[in-house]
Amino acid sequence: MHDADAPDADTPETQTRPITLLLVDDHPVVRKGTRELLEGEADLRVVGEAESGEEAIRQARSLTPDVILMDVSMPGMNGIEATRAIKAERPGVGVLVLTSYDDDAYVFALLEAGAAGYLLKNASEDDLLGAVRAVAAGESALHPSVARKVLERFSTHQTPTPPEDALSPRELEVLRVAATGRTNKEIARDLDISPRTVQVHLANIFSKLGVGSRTEAVLYGIKRGWIDPKSL
Repeated sequence: MHDADAPDADTPETQTRPITLLLVDDHPVVRKGTRELLEGEADLRVVGEAESGEEAIRQARSLTPDVILMDVSMPGMNGIEATRAIKAERPGVGVLVLTSYDDDAYVFALLEAGAAGYLLKNASEDDLLGAVRAVAAGESALHPSVARKVLERFSTHQTPTPPEDALSPRELEVLRVAATGRTNKEIARDLDISPRTVQVHLANIFSKLGVGSRTEAVLYGIKRGWIDPKSL
């Protein structure tokens, strides 16, 4: 999770340091191509690579990257198990799934494990770069066609819990607007507050819920009945 002092992802402010990335994929050619694309950007820096889930956990522990690009199918431990283990140790890290699998079962399992985004390997270069930056800023990076199914799927497993026990009324309001997919600037405009205040609220929400991304926070709220997908 990036703290509330991190630049808004919707503004062109220069980052004080590059976004650090760990690439996890069992195909060297895929890792090489992805690394070359990412390192062509001044604000992105690949700090490590892993070819298995077990190695991904070790690398995440030693390198503490901001974002992990995670494949699903690998020898030994798969991407779902690796994501779950990494998020248990470092809830604030952003996991962006980059895979050729678009099966709903994989999508749901990875998001439940804590992934912040899900992209297919046929995504455009601009989509991948945008998703990396979004996940680094705690934003969601789900394809629109996936997002609706995900919201509806998780809403069937609600465990009603009074939101006042976890979030303030204003934080809950911010979370509900964030669930619609609006950017920080749009949330600020809708609620008549500043983008900076939105960032602070989101940082507090992430901290209170023990999550590292907007995707995780929204799913947390849906599971507890705080957010009604039908209203989004």
